Amino acid sequence: MSTSTTSSSVSTRSRNPLTAITRIPFGWQVLIGLVLGIVLGLVAAQMGPVAETEANPDGANWLTTTLDTIGTIFVTLLKALVPPLIFLAIVTSIANLRGVTNAARLAGKTLLWFGITSLIAVSIGIALGVLTTPGANSQVSADSAEASSTQGGWLDFLTGLVPSNFLGITGSAGDDGSVSLSFNALQILVISIAVGIAVLSVGEKAEPFLKVTGSALEIVQKLLWWVIRLAPIGTIGLLGNAVASYGWDAIGQLGVFTLDVYVGMLIVLLVVYPILLKINGLSIGSFFRGVWPATSLGFVSRSSLGTMPMTQTVTERMGVPRHYASFAIPLGATTKMDGCAAIYPSLAAIFVANFYGVPLGVTDYLLIVLVSVLGSAATAGMTGATVMLTLTLSTLGLPLEGVGLLLAIDPILDMGRTALNVTGQSLVGVIVAKREKILDQDTYDAAARTSFQAIQAEQKAEAEEADAAERAESDGANAASTEAPEATDAHEAAGTRA
Repeated sequence: MSTSTTSSSVSTRSRNPLTAITRIPFGWQVLIGLVLGIVLGLVAAQMGPVAETEANPDGANWLTTTLDTIGTIFVTLLKALVPPLIFLAIVTSIANLRGVTNAARLAGKTLLWFGITSLIAVSIGIALGVLTTPGANSQVSADSAEASSTQGGWLDFLTGLVPSNFLGITGSAGDDGSVSLSFNALQILVISIAVGIAVLSVGEKAEPFLKVTGSALEIVQKLLWWVIRLAPIGTIGLLGNAVASYGWDAIGQLGVFTLDVYVGMLIVLLVVYPILLKINGLSIGSFFRGVWPATSLGFVSRSSLGTMPMTQTVTERMGVPRHYASFAIPLGATTKMDGCAAIYPSLAAIFVANFYGVPLGVTDYLLIVLVSVLGSAATAGMTGATVMLTLTLSTLGLPLEGVGLLLAIDPILDMGRTALNVTGQSLVGVIVAKREKILDQDTYDAAARTSFQAIQAEQKAEAEEADAAERAESDGANAASTEAPEATDAHEAAGTRA
């Protein structure tokens, strides 16, 4: 009887669909999500719109609404964790440099390589735009031209550096009396850098504060890992809604521009990055095997900041010291954007100029380069590059309404842009570590393609080892404090006998 019961329970567990799903490698889960998203999006597009109502002004059918809701919830969860993640990661990363003798040199080299790779990427974008003139023969209608509600200009960018409050959070009232809060990632970055520098200045008195921020960062990152586990489901919603809402017609109307963006990103990813690796004596295969989990997650999440824990993890696994990776990757997640801030805005600016028949000269192309290299922090790491695009258009004096021409395919482009962003962030960390002779070359050469589950298991094992070491140290201290009174009592007893 007991044997049959046992076999029955084992059979039940093996048939549990949730258990079977969790055993599927995370990468395959994401790919399945991509396929399901496209299929469901096509089905939703075939179903067509429904009658418009007050509750459903867009006339979206139930499947499109469901896909939109799923994708929106996933992105909202990521956004909710971004403000504390920026603050805690930047403060902790700057504080981690306090014991490094060449901290200023490392920071300078990191920013220099950010600029070098951005310069190369924007040059490729401009070259593609000049050769193909993507906006000249576009089939997109001028009726879709619309200025973005989020715009950027140099004055806005500079004033935006000054925090309006300590949290960098602003509120706005809606027509219905509701109040919504939003954050300015750039302001939070400025606040975090200031606090981090203050921590270094205070010295030992700041140690209790660092313990709190360190613990809080671990908690936030754990929450983010849980959200990342939902990426396959979020992929279904995000990609499915994009296909259902815009379909392949939008890509067809902007075919040359879409092709230019992806060709430019592939050139940077598969040509420029390998050349930079070879120049610095690094194995190309080891890098791409090691960085793959972050690249694939960036493609799905469309958020450099949401992918940041994974990017830092894979960078450390390639032999970059933790004290440097914990500084370079958070900084890169907010300012290093080869996709969003270099290739895309350069091609988009040329597209808008072609569409409106505005000729661009050498000075205009130099301005595009300047904006891309110096203004990339304006993208601030979250999904979309609209602010960077409007900053570029306003600098060139091009119509801001041109942003609306490209919004239909933005979700499709944003996946590739973010994947390139996070790959470039890890690349700079590896190159600088190699040039500064702090890279563990053996670990880098042995880098292998790792699954999401393996990374999580390794992090869990490291946390357990750290807890065990801390408990052992605590037990040793308690034992020492227990022995001390006994020794004192024995000494006093000997003195009394004497």
